[in-house]
Amino acid sequence: MARSKTSKKWLDEHVNDPYVKKAQADGYRSRASYKLIEINDKDKLFRSGSIVMDLGSAPGGWSQIVAPIVGDSGRVIASDILPMDGILGVSFIQGDFTEEAVYNEILNTLEGDRVDVVVSDMAPNISGVNATDQYSSMYLVELALDMARNVLKPGGSFCAKVFQGVGYEEYVKDVRTSFNKVLVRKPAASRPRSREVYIVAKGFKG
Repeated sequence: MARSKTSKKWLDEHVNDPYVKKAQADGYRSRASYKLIEINDKDKLFRSGSIVMDLGSAPGGWSQIVAPIVGDSGRVIASDILPMDGILGVSFIQGDFTEEAVYNEILNTLEGDRVDVVVSDMAPNISGVNATDQYSSMYLVELALDMARNVLKPGGSFCAKVFQGVGYEEYVKDVRTSFNKVLVRKPAASRPRSREVYIVAKGFKG
């Protein structure tokens, strides 16, 4: 079956992407690892002993970065609808966290602890219809924000991938109501033509 020009272009871009090659060389599961490395270098989200929740974690590129930083005294609770190979120091819950059973399993894994940081690199399955995709992506980041509001400890942080478009400005305003400081980051590993940015929110008001 012949590939469409668009998918061939994406494949060529992906194969030749310096961050894809770097990820393979460095042993990271995803080029997205470099986005979080850059954000954490700037915004110091994690440290030894932090409890971190990673939403939309598969294939594990972000958990892979966080786990060694938080160390044995910290914890990483990761969740995704897709399966994810195990990572030392990471508790993985597979399923849709909007379902009560999965949500409860995540809370049970926390064992009553509040979370220092919630990160989300979730993205919807792309349909190719811009309006639909934007709506789907905004829905996911709103769910991530709801989760953050439910589990973060006062002063905690939140970092989520957001696509600029309909609903974006309102979302940033909504995040500001719950955090003292909100920044927008565009990491070098984020493709320039992509509308994705990362909202970094610090100082959860609780």
